[in-house]
Amino acid sequence: MSGALARDAALVAVGGALGSLSRWGVAHVLPGGSLWHWPTFAVNALGACLLGLLLEFLTRPGAESTRVHTVRLLVGTGLLGGFTTYSAFAEEMWQQVDAGDSAGAFGYAVVMLGVGLLAAAFGVLAGGALRGRSAAGPDDSTAGPQRSAASTGDAPSAGSAANPATTESADATGSAAHDGGTR
Repeated sequence: MSGALARDAALVAVGGALGSLSRWGVAHVLPGGSLWHWPTFAVNALGACLLGLLLEFLTRPGAESTRVHTVRLLVGTGLLGGFTTYSAFAEEMWQQVDAGDSAGAFGYAVVMLGVGLLAAAFGVLAGGALRGRSAAGPDDSTAGPQRSAASTGDAPSAGSAANPATTESADATGSAAHDGGTR
């Protein structure tokens, strides 16, 4: 494993551990019910909002700086990836279906996904507003949407739709999907 890859893996691991511990803490503070799963709902809604805020706030024109790359991996992929949980959401829906409450499971899914989408949109709007008020954001460059590949060439920056030099695209956590373009 290269030094840069090992560093990136360590950032994601540390952030993931902190996020998972935070989710565990929320599960012990908020009551879980048989009809509504408040801990999962809370972490997923809050996580979607924070991820939208983070990715929008970190978005800059040009290549992704080392500082932004570090924050995106540690906080976005690691911390918020460990904090949010799709697997618990799926398990809770299955438990409702298994208990004969298919309508409740469907309602839970619709509300959870709808609130997650709205929370992410709110985070993006808040991040844009914060970025607009910040003369020099986290990487000391000018504000504006980022639409170019990361300086490492490994993956497009968080928030970019596609890397024009390749046919890669990034998901919400900044992970790249590669479909055969050139590097």
